[in-house]
Amino acid sequence: MEMESKQKSSLGIASLVLGIISICSALFWYINIPSSILAIVFGSKSIKKVGSGLGKAGFILGIIGFAIFAFIYISLALMIILSNI
Repeated sequence: MEMESKQKSSLGIASLVLGIISICSALFWYINIPSSILAIVFGSKSIKKVGSGLGKAGFILGIIGFAIFAFIYISLALMIILSNI
């Protein structure tokens, strides 16, 4: 039983760490996209199995990191498109 609890809490910790990495690496798509997706997946698994607070935090940080990434790259694409007009 104790081993199962450690595995569940490790999903929450992994989700939190990946969520923080996804926010810090918002400019680098090759780091941000995988870390955001993994933070969301690990966070949702941790929430479903344990209801972990770390899992919820990692899930939210993964979503925020991906949203920042999307905002930056959509803004850059619009700036490039509108500067050519």
